Amino acid sequence: MSAFFKNKTIWITGASSGIGLALAKEISSQDCTLILSARREKTLEEAEELCHKNARIHLQILDLEDTESHKKKVAEVLEKVGAVDLLIHNGGISQRSLVKDTDFSVDKKLIDTNYLGTVSLTKAILPSMLKNGRGHFGVVTSLTGIIPSPYRSGYAASKHALHGFFDSLRAELEDSGISVSLLAPGFVKTQVSVNALGPNGEAIGIMDQAQANGISAEQCAKKIINALKHGKREVYIGRESYAAYVKRYFPGLFAKLIKRAKVR
Repeated sequence: MSAFFKNKTIWITGASSGIGLALAKEISSQDCTLILSARREKTLEEAEELCHKNARIHLQILDLEDTESHKKKVAEVLEKVGAVDLLIHNGGISQRSLVKDTDFSVDKKLIDTNYLGTVSLTKAILPSMLKNGRGHFGVVTSLTGIIPSPYRSGYAASKHALHGFFDSLRAELEDSGISVSLLAPGFVKTQVSVNALGPNGEAIGIMDQAQANGISAEQCAKKIINALKHGKREVYIGRESYAAYVKRYFPGLFAKLIKRAKVR
C-alpha cells in the first residue's frame, strides 16, 4: 500500500480502456477514492467491474470535446467528493494519416479534444485546488509531444500544445502547491491506433505494427504511477524514449532516422 495515495481523491479521464483503465485497476487497490470518466456509461461500468472489489469509485460521464459542460461536471464531482487531489488527464484520440490527405476537420477535432478539452477541464477544477492550497495534474501526453512523427501531424500538434500549456502552468503555480507531471509514453499496446482518426475523420480500425510491438498498458501504468509518486515533472516512457534525447542533442541525425522509422 502506497502512502502517496492514502486518503486521496484521484480523477482519471479516459478511464474505460487502455492506459486509463490500467491506471484505474492499479490505483483502485490503494486506500483512496477514484473518479473514473469516459464518454459512455456502459464502458465505465465495465471498467469499474475490473477494479478492486473494495475500491471507493464514482463514475462521471465526461466528453472532453464538450467544453461547455465541464464546469457543471466538475461541480458534480466536487459535490460528491469535496476535493480532487490528483487529476490524471488521460482522455484523447489519435490519428493516422498524411498531412496532404487529412481534412482540416480532423485537425480541429484533435485540438478540440486533446488540447482544448484538457485545458478546459483544468481551468474548471483549478479554482478549487487553489482554494485548498494543493493539487496535482498528471498529464498523459505522448512522445509525439516531444518529437514529430509521420502520420500523426494533428495528434503531435495537440500533444506539443499540452506540454507548452502545462509547463507554463507549473511555472506559475508550483509555489502555490499545484504540481504538474508530464507523462509521455511511446508505443503502448492498446486500441489507440484502432480508434485513431483517418484522413476523413473515420476510425481506421487497424492495429498498426508499431503499436502492437509496444509495451503493455499495465507496464505503462506502473511507470506513470511511479513518476507521480516521486513528483517527476516530465518522464518519457517506453522503448522509444531515447528518441527524445536524440532529437535534443543530435537533431540532424534524428531528422534522418524519423524519415525511415516504421511508425505504422
